[in-house]
Amino acid sequence: MLSQNFMLVKDPLSLDRIRSVLGRLEDTIIFGLIERAQFSHNAKIYIPGAIPELKQRGIEGSWLQWFLEEIEAFHAKARRYTSPDEYPFTSNLPDPIVPSLDFPSILYPNTINANKSILSFYIRSIVPRITQKATILLASLKRSNGIMGDDEYEDDGNYGSAATIDVEILQAISKRVHYGKFVSESKFRDDPAAFIPHIRSRNREALEMLITKPEVERKLLLRLRKKAATYAQEFTPDGEAISNSHVATSAKIDVDGVVGLYEHHIIPLTREVEVDYLLQRLDGLSEVEVDNLAQPKSTQ
Repeated sequence: MLSQNFMLVKDPLSLDRIRSVLGRLEDTIIFGLIERAQFSHNAKIYIPGAIPELKQRGIEGSWLQWFLEEIEAFHAKARRYTSPDEYPFTSNLPDPIVPSLDFPSILYPNTINANKSILSFYIRSIVPRITQKATILLASLKRSNGIMGDDEYEDDGNYGSAATIDVEILQAISKRVHYGKFVSESKFRDDPAAFIPHIRSRNREALEMLITKPEVERKLLLRLRKKAATYAQEFTPDGEAISNSHVATSAKIDVDGVVGLYEHHIIPLTREVEVDYLLQRLDGLSEVEVDNLAQPKSTQ
């Protein structure tokens, strides 16, 4: 239960601990998507300059960018981004108001931040899909009120609610993807000699093979589908699932969309982060230090 607390956990790089953190992040992401699915696409909030009120204040970015900047500025003051598992979407953030905690040394210094890619696939692929049901219902309601054409779609006006949930989902996905660094560091420390020749030769394919476990990924997707299907149901006050509430027409979330988010976006991007981290793992070390690491453990 304390596996996310770096100040209490004994081994931050334990694979059991990492799996525990990733499992809870699955729940966070699924529940966030369920919340976001209540609102229409609201495409306007993702387009720079599309909100006149922001432009009048001299803000040229999108509504979501503005939200991220404002929220992450506050979080930065509360030292959120001094934690080794937190990565902001915003640059030039203010310094923390209180001193950073004395976190244990866990990750090797690196420059990897995949948040631009996360933001892109979330806006382009995920939001339109998970909000499709609400968007279609909105269009039907507008047609019943005589509104037809392009004005039927996209916008229910809930910009604040939608963007608030977007930020929560994005931050959870970011933590999940960047946890690939912990996986790589754990596996590297366990057997540096297996990785070093491929790091030196910049062999991405060989490194990927060392860290990728197809059976683990297959089980992850099966587990994710079961979780999403369960959470998508409606329940009685007594906690019993309502019959047929898991079917596509009544489910609270597109289960295939949740699985697709992981299968086509989160898992591949995490793998890229893992490999990119390994490719920087020897930076700054002397040849002697690298050679010592490359020795089989039995000879050290």
